[in-house]
Amino acid sequence: MASLQAAYRSLSRNFCLTKTVSSFINGNRLFSDNAAVTQDKLFTPGPLNVSMRVKKAMLRDVGTRHSEFVNIVRSIRQSLLEVAGASADEFTTVPVQGSGTYAVEATVATAFSNIPGKVLILENGSYGKRIASICSKWGVETEIITFPETEMVDPSVVDNILSLRKNVIGVAMVHCETSTGVINPIEEVGEVVKRRLPDSTFFVDAMSSFGAIPLSMTNIDFMVSSANKCLQGVPGFSYVIAKKSKLNKLNGNCRSLVLDLAAQVDVLDNTGQFRFTPPTHAMLAFKEALTEFHEEGGVLGRSKRYSENASIIRSGMESMGFKTLLDHDLHPQSYIITSFYYPATSKFVFENFYEKLSRTGHVIYPGQVSTAKCFRIGTIGHLYPDDMQSLIEAIRNVCHDIKI
Repeated sequence: MASLQAAYRSLSRNFCLTKTVSSFINGNRLFSDNAAVTQDKLFTPGPLNVSMRVKKAMLRDVGTRHSEFVNIVRSIRQSLLEVAGASADEFTTVPVQGSGTYAVEATVATAFSNIPGKVLILENGSYGKRIASICSKWGVETEIITFPETEMVDPSVVDNILSLRKNVIGVAMVHCETSTGVINPIEEVGEVVKRRLPDSTFFVDAMSSFGAIPLSMTNIDFMVSSANKCLQGVPGFSYVIAKKSKLNKLNGNCRSLVLDLAAQVDVLDNTGQFRFTPPTHAMLAFKEALTEFHEEGGVLGRSKRYSENASIIRSGMESMGFKTLLDHDLHPQSYIITSFYYPATSKFVFENFYEKLSRTGHVIYPGQVSTAKCFRIGTIGHLYPDDMQSLIEAIRNVCHDIKI
């Protein structure tokens, strides 16, 4: 064992920081990266499959105060502004250690808590409801405007409501409601919000859309997303793209230490470092993921592949008799995830269907629609048309097995 460890240390030194070590020691066994590794295909809205080059980028350690890592953080913050088409003079990127929901809560805690007035929440699914739940935890006064789960938020309805409301400090909504796949018209709603309430804060949860569905930051004050979504990094952090003029007024407003976006960005801008331990390995991976993203053609390149993925899934499922929850002629941008109704037969039990499919290495997602029994198939992440064909074939075989 000692000789193996010595060999490993020698090999590690020889490879330095630019290469990955081809083997490592775990307990009393030596594992090789040539060994077979089970790799499921994840047809979900997250976590997502990522490429091997992104995974390999994590296989080294880096000091949080080292100039290399400081420059990586700076590069990531600037790159995210470029993906958003946002000017560095007007906007800033604030990374947050934690899942996407951490960034949502950080925004609510920073932008809305401790400020008199109410937040209008436009919801048509589970993730809009989650924003409302977070506001409730923070004691933020809210008014929830509910739209049908299978329909987009209607800007004309929002216009009428805002014309009758007073003391509204902000409006919040989800871009891609992944409980159904509906894509909401954030640009149109943002125009209404700023016309009716020019001093209010417009907050958009773009968790599952940013990087694959074009959006304009023109009327958005806070936008949140996560590393392990359409930009195809690994889980570990999320981020807020914030309008500087809004964020600069919020110093000392947040009642949380770790969720304070104003304090976070102040330290990042002044030192280049996080206030608390950053997700170093996830950020190394994300820098590589951004390179991969641009090589694919940016937002347009990624949307093209995801659209093709979704088209293959829908046509293949429909050929087997499955029905989509949404009318996709009315939802042309809904290529992130697709909801399918359960087949109308007692032979179909989702848990059984899911388990049999998982054994083939294909992982789908249960439904989150309150008015219908559905399951969901995601078409984002490091997945390609061949993967979609493989899933269709696996579903066909499982359906034959359970005789539906």
